[in-house]
Amino acid sequence: MCHDDNSHPPASPRSEPIAEARKFTLTSEDGNEFSAFYASAAAPKVGVVVLPDVRGLHPYYGSLAERFAEAGLAAVAIDYFGRTAGLAEDGWRPEEFDWQPHVNAAAPAGLILDAKAAIDFLHAQHGEHMPIISVGFCFGGGQAWRQSSSDLDLAAVVGFYGRPDFVGRSAKHAKKLTYMFLAGADFTPVEEQLALAETMRSGGAEVITVVYDGAPHSFFDRAFEEWADASADAWNRILELTDSLAQQASH
Repeated sequence: MCHDDNSHPPASPRSEPIAEARKFTLTSEDGNEFSAFYASAAAPKVGVVVLPDVRGLHPYYGSLAERFAEAGLAAVAIDYFGRTAGLAEDGWRPEEFDWQPHVNAAAPAGLILDAKAAIDFLHAQHGEHMPIISVGFCFGGGQAWRQSSSDLDLAAVVGFYGRPDFVGRSAKHAKKLTYMFLAGADFTPVEEQLALAETMRSGGAEVITVVYDGAPHSFFDRAFEEWADASADAWNRILELTDSLAQQASH
């Protein structure tokens, strides 16, 4: 498990009012219904699709969507398991949710369709020309990196402490700007993640790797006070990216 119900994402370096925040249901092109959480600033110029860890949509990721809204963005956090577990009761996967069989059954094609539904929702809310990035954690970090090779309308993909095996052979076809925030003391060896980055670069993607030496898996959490500087650095890098994308879109 990465984050749990006692986890809280680090505060955003910016503090705009949240204009809207709500749970809702999204529908993919194949008819799959799944739970999602949306939060937005009043006039966002960039959108974020938040890809949770193995447990799917739970309160940490709703809070994270709100932190993105406070940073001036619009964010949708999605659940992966509508096809096999149905809609999450009250919108969140509970602490005791048996996620393992659902992760094993989560086909990449379905995950791409679900991400597309979130992208389409953000475009419907804020305009089809809004640039959008995906930001994922653990299982979601690997899925974000995998999306670098997809045809999704994403300006960049960002993954925290992902696993290379979630990316697989698609790494050779990576093409989108990719950020890899790596925990130096992760249970996945950093060497394997850096090797993945090289494979993705060979496919044509620009890949930016940042290794936080000694940081544990799931360090992006207020509970890890000793890693507050690493979390702040990751926040600043993401916001530098979204600021750049907003500036490009305005020209």
